Amino acid sequence: MPSRSVQDYLKAIYHFNEMGLPAKTSEIASLIGVSPPSVTEMMKKLEKRGYLQYTPYRGAYLTEEGWSAAEKVMRKHRLLERFLTDILGIDKEKVHEQACELEHSLSDEVEEALCRVLKHPDTCPDDGKMIPPCSKEVSSCLECVEMRRRVRKGRELVPLTALNVGEEGVIAFIRGGRAAVQRLMDMGLTQGTRVKVLASAPFNGPLELMVRGANLAIGRGLARRIFVKAATP
Repeated sequence: MPSRSVQDYLKAIYHFNEMGLPAKTSEIASLIGVSPPSVTEMMKKLEKRGYLQYTPYRGAYLTEEGWSAAEKVMRKHRLLERFLTDILGIDKEKVHEQACELEHSLSDEVEEALCRVLKHPDTCPDDGKMIPPCSKEVSSCLECVEMRRRVRKGRELVPLTALNVGEEGVIAFIRGGRAAVQRLMDMGLTQGTRVKVLASAPFNGPLELMVRGANLAIGRGLARRIFVKAATP
């Protein structure tokens, strides 16, 4: 995992990129509490490490590697906010600061346990934003068992985001809370449905799919919840 300082920067950039906005130096400086020159210097370092693409005076966007690292720490942060609020009864005004302190030392094992105890929540209580998917790419023990069973049978499953433009797959299952699953089903993305990736927007933008003969745009956050068995066109 990146250092605590790097995680803080990635999380700050994620905050803006998640809304489809570039992360600008002045905004990051205000969010983290450092000087703009310090932010500029760190941006250059993170770009060299492959975490982001930075354009002076315009802002930064996370790369796929940066997005993955940011999601990992953001997931822990938002799960902690939910735990502190729902289980410990801490005031919502205080949970953000507490979660910031705890997220860096939270192991992956404890993160999984928190998710199970909280019954796989979709959103955090602080601002209602989506909790990023887990790195194991399953949301429950039952799904984990099912995934291992299918892999053992030679039917490897991958998230929809793993398909390249032009590739197709058949939906095997959708992970996540009831609300997220229902939202995808309402869009026609159900088990057994064949989907084709038509286009992939840069900077973690949406995917354009062909579903049941119609074009459909879907954000990567939701697309990562869909697991498919890769198929030839």
